[in-house]
Amino acid sequence: MAAVFALFLVAFATVFGSSAADPDMLQDICVADLTAAVKVNGFVCKNAANATAEDFFFTGLAKPGLTNNTFGSLVTLANVEKIPGLNTLGVSLARIDYAPGGINPPHTHPRATEIVYVLEGALDVGFITTANKFISKTIKQGEVFVFPKGLVHFQNNNGKSPASVIAAFNSQLQGTQNIALTLFAATPEVPDNVLTKTFKLGTKEVNKIKSKLAPKA
Repeated sequence: MAAVFALFLVAFATVFGSSAADPDMLQDICVADLTAAVKVNGFVCKNAANATAEDFFFTGLAKPGLTNNTFGSLVTLANVEKIPGLNTLGVSLARIDYAPGGINPPHTHPRATEIVYVLEGALDVGFITTANKFISKTIKQGEVFVFPKGLVHFQNNNGKSPASVIAAFNSQLQGTQNIALTLFAATPEVPDNVLTKTFKLGTKEVNKIKSKLAPKA
C-alpha cells in the first residue's frame, strides 16, 4: 500500500507540476508571510533568508479527523495556509475522513482539479458536467478518482465502516464552495425570493433549510 501511495504522489507531482493552475513561480521559494498587511494574488513572500524547514512541514494529515458533525465527514487541508512554503508552488493536499454513512456533500473547487486516493473503505463518488451529465463510480482502497476543475462533485460513504482519502489539488489554495451552505447559509443571506424561485419551494421550506444549515452559535 505504501508503494502504491508513493506512485500516486509521483504521478500527482509529474502531472500537476507540469501544468500548475496557479501562476508559475519566479524564484526558488516564496514562503508566505501570512501576517502581511499587503494583499496580493497569493501571499507576500517573507525574506528567503528567514525560511526554515518548518515552513515546508505539516503533520496534520497523519491522523483521522473527527467526523461527529452534521455531514459525518471532515476535510483536513494541507494548503498554503497550513504550509507557508507552498506559496507559488501550485499544489496542495487534503485528508478527508468519513464516518459510516458520512458524506462530503456536493461542492466545487473553483481554482483546482482534484484527484483522490482511497486510504481505507469504499466511497460512492461523482461529478456533474456543464452538459448536466452525471458521472459516478464506487471506489475502494488503493483506487483513484479525478474531479475536473470547477465541477460540482461529492463523495459518499454508504458502508458500515469508516473511510478516508488523500486528495491532491493543482492549486496552493483550491477554494471550496459547498452548494447547500453557499446558497442557504451565506452571510448576508441570499434573498428568499431567489431561493423560492430557483428551487420551486415556499418561503417556509426555505427558512426550514436555512435553520438546519445555519452555523451553531
